[in-house]
Amino acid sequence: MTHQPMYAYLGPAGTFSDAALRDFVAKGRLSADYQGLPCETMAEVFEAVDRSQVDYGVVPIENSLEGSVTSALDAFAFSSRAEILGETVLPIHQALIGAPGASIEDVKAIVSHPQGIGQCRRFISSKLPGRQIRLSDSTAAAVQEAAQDPAVAAIGSPLAAQIYGGEIFEEAIEDNLNSQTRFVLIGQHENVEHTGRGKTSIVLFMKEDRPGTLNMILSEFAFAQVNLTMVQSRPTKRDLGDYMFFMDIDGYADDPDIRVALDCLRLKLREVRVIGTYPSCTA
Repeated sequence: MTHQPMYAYLGPAGTFSDAALRDFVAKGRLSADYQGLPCETMAEVFEAVDRSQVDYGVVPIENSLEGSVTSALDAFAFSSRAEILGETVLPIHQALIGAPGASIEDVKAIVSHPQGIGQCRRFISSKLPGRQIRLSDSTAAAVQEAAQDPAVAAIGSPLAAQIYGGEIFEEAIEDNLNSQTRFVLIGQHENVEHTGRGKTSIVLFMKEDRPGTLNMILSEFAFAQVNLTMVQSRPTKRDLGDYMFFMDIDGYADDPDIRVALDCLRLKLREVRVIGTYPSCTA
């Protein structure tokens, strides 16, 4: 019997994580014959991968407006053995969605995830002033509700409208049209083919908090002529002032310059952990 792969994502169906999963499929990175496992939390996606309940998972890791998704970074650092195997970047466009045959004039309440509401405040105040605003666990769940009730409009993705039979009243209603989110494909111990430009994600743990540590780290990469594309500090959750650093590097971990820089840092830091080396989506 042929194995049908299963992929976990932050659900329910119709979320932007679901859209990212479909993007990985469309680009040929994942099989089109799959079963999706929608998860309620980011932690559940990582757990499904760690327990081998699924073949792969998809999680958001960075947004162009909000920055890094800290729950994903913390999972890589503290609780998960999953590695990053690929990435994709999606534009985040919200739509106003209602029941088929209804109109904006019928709308008495707006429902969405708090982030969806927050991203579209100018549209709400100018086009739907005075309407009741209700919060939902996800934009997809909001669309599912609105598709059945002419008095309710949801803020969500066009994909959710397609899945749940909603009608799009207006597209791209977010306040900032330049929002993008980077999603990563996660799995366990897979040798990823080096195709085109690479990216390596690492987390660095210091032996002790002392002046000049970050400067020392950056100097090692500068000396090796390695380009950093992201640097993010996060508390280690051990002691106040004890931090770790997440970094994204241009290139693959086995590139000579990167390998030298990482080996030098291993002599000076408590731990240097590579959490993924994979083709860059900007290649």
